[in-house]
Amino acid sequence: MKNFEKYTRQYFPVKNPPMKWAQKDYIDHAPIWCSVDLRDGNQALINPMTLEEKLEFFKYLVKIGFKEIEVGFPAASETEYEFCRALIEQNLIPDDVTIQVLTQSREHIIKKTFEALDGAKNVIVHLYNSTSVSQREQVFRKSKEEIIDIAVMGAKLCKQYREKATTGNYRFEYSPESFTGTEPEFALEICNEVIKIWEPTADDKVVINLPVTVSHSMPHVYANQVEYMCDNLLNRENIIVSLHPHNDRGCAVADSEMGLLAGADRIEGTLFGNGERTGNVDIVTLGMNMFSQGVDPELNFENMPEITELYERITGMRVYERQPYSGQLVFAAFSGSHQDAIAKGMKWRQEKNCQHWTVPYLPIDPQDVGRVYETDVIRINSQSGKGGIGYILEQQFGIVMPQKMREPFGYLVKHVSDNAHRELMPSEVYDIFNETFINKQSPVVLKEAHYVQQDGIEANVTIEYNGKVMNEKAHGNGRLNAVSKAVMKMLGIKYDLHTYTEHAMEQGDTSKAVSYVGISSDGKNYWGVGIETDIIDSSLKALFSAVNNMITD
Repeated sequence: MKNFEKYTRQYFPVKNPPMKWAQKDYIDHAPIWCSVDLRDGNQALINPMTLEEKLEFFKYLVKIGFKEIEVGFPAASETEYEFCRALIEQNLIPDDVTIQVLTQSREHIIKKTFEALDGAKNVIVHLYNSTSVSQREQVFRKSKEEIIDIAVMGAKLCKQYREKATTGNYRFEYSPESFTGTEPEFALEICNEVIKIWEPTADDKVVINLPVTVSHSMPHVYANQVEYMCDNLLNRENIIVSLHPHNDRGCAVADSEMGLLAGADRIEGTLFGNGERTGNVDIVTLGMNMFSQGVDPELNFENMPEITELYERITGMRVYERQPYSGQLVFAAFSGSHQDAIAKGMKWRQEKNCQHWTVPYLPIDPQDVGRVYETDVIRINSQSGKGGIGYILEQQFGIVMPQKMREPFGYLVKHVSDNAHRELMPSEVYDIFNETFINKQSPVVLKEAHYVQQDGIEANVTIEYNGKVMNEKAHGNGRLNAVSKAVMKMLGIKYDLHTYTEHAMEQGDTSKAVSYVGISSDGKNYWGVGIETDIIDSSLKALFSAVNNMITD
């Protein structure tokens, strides 16, 4: 690529880092989670959420276990101000949930922020100002001392307004915005100046947030920066070190995990990583990574399809099919060798009564997040789809349904499962298919069919219907077409034959042929399947199965 030489490293690595975090190999407990879906997530949308959508999203975040939720920047717009007031006035914030609001270090903004919070029980007021070299030089054109003055002024104002508040438990958070583009020594200096003003205690801890506002470095560099801050912040025992990684380099999850190993206590992120540019850190992925190693994430992702549905409906965004843990295809292996290994792994678990999950290719049990694996081991219930049901019939029983047939059969299986209130085994799915479609001989029975090559095919067909034997001749462009016309004449019915397919079930001389026939009448479709060693016989049995389904409907 051209122009690579115009880029340079904009971060400042810690000199001679101790890298104590590198001695740890996993995160052994969940961090404090703070959802910023309603702020970072919302401002990244083409069409921001309405008030009603924000309220629904907030309630769902509470439902899945978030105890800290950033609800917006109340002084930035009337919509965000009204949302904050609606949460408070409608008493929608549980007593164990803390809302968080953003404010710049400007007095009129801080004043309006506290006005928006009047009556709230538990609040984090999140103060920030930019500290990076590029922001200092290009945007604000201020010295380090002047940047510190901005932070100090805001910290003092927040403290003054808290003292004036008559209700509520107010805590403070400070972010040196663009932390990753800031010299570590300067980031530490400005954070410590804020800490001196806020005077945190064991009962009034302060959050120091270290945002990856723009991702500049590899994750281990960020981990060293976080460890440096954790080791040198004043009053560390009363400081909650928080991380807010963005995903410009695709490293937000790694930044977060390494940052937690480096001593951080808290994560700010969004469901599925929605956020400006390439997004924020994906809390679903972070939490499920812990879950997959036997650590309780303290968030409930047991119904991933429900979470995905709400997110996509409200945000208008889409969860990518291969998104870790949550995508529609993350548990689907199209490789035959993968499918075989998974099936054998599932069998091993059953034989050995295994306590721990070690199935090849599957980091977690799909059922733990409300999913069903779409291969040989797929399990069918009322929520199953036509693809999975068709795959079972194809892989285990040699049935390859036409695409148009899959949807109605899928609904039939789901109806049976729903009424039984239980999962259906593959053999039961086949039994439903067999009883509904294969070689049905009542109430119409084919007795005989003879053919003459005459201007196409003339079929001489004998049937029995309700104990009465009938005979009729008809011409058609093929055997199936001719027999179909004769049947319609004898029974006095009309339908269109819209689908016919067939295939062999097995290899070798003893293979059976499977035929599928679809007919339609008065806007309704009816299906039949025939299985015989002779392809003509199987096609006729499929036709009569479809006709019998039509007559008995």
